[in-house]
Amino acid sequence: MTINTYAKFCPNVFVAKCPEAHAKGDIVTLTSKYGKEAEVEIHNLVKQTEDAYFYSFTRCDGENAQTRAEKRAERYQGYADNAQKRSEQYWEASQEGRDFLSLAEPIKVGHHSEKRHRALIERNARRMDKVVAEMKKAESYQDRIAYWEKMADKIDLSMPESLEYFQFELEKAREKHQDLKEHPEKRSHAYSLTYAKKAVNELEKKVKLATLLWA
Repeated sequence: MTINTYAKFCPNVFVAKCPEAHAKGDIVTLTSKYGKEAEVEIHNLVKQTEDAYFYSFTRCDGENAQTRAEKRAERYQGYADNAQKRSEQYWEASQEGRDFLSLAEPIKVGHHSEKRHRALIERNARRMDKVVAEMKKAESYQDRIAYWEKMADKIDLSMPESLEYFQFELEKAREKHQDLKEHPEKRSHAYSLTYAKKAVNELEKKVKLATLLWA
């Protein structure tokens, strides 16, 4: 039985490593190092060795870097919502004996009510500590939520649409570089032209890779 696996091709991109040749459009099953299987559609042959063929692919279930980012953002949002809910519940609980405590009655030392009075104050103090802790926990998830929401809109080389996207970005970068080259007064600093050329070079590499993967 032949087993098709994953292989790292370049940053953000895994390809299918297959012991047998496949045609574009073939559906094969890939097995991760953890034994998890996924059906994928074969796209381009990007590399070949003596014992394996390496293909770009898309998952048949539609999962990609964007959908995974969306799921993570949703998961962290769920964590934040639950923490906020717990904070509110602790706040409600901390209102125990509010009417009595609002009278600001001093603890009557030696009185039969002393123990209950102290216990009530201590319970509510612990609850307020938990209110603050859960609020901080909810806030701590916000950066991660924002990050994964941003990643959900990112197009990278693991997606077929990256070819058109990087071609478009390359054209813009070339126009900017040419404009700065012809109009020095538009350069905001001494390295503006250098950085613009660097952006062109990097995008040319991405277009080349995207073409190999998805054209």
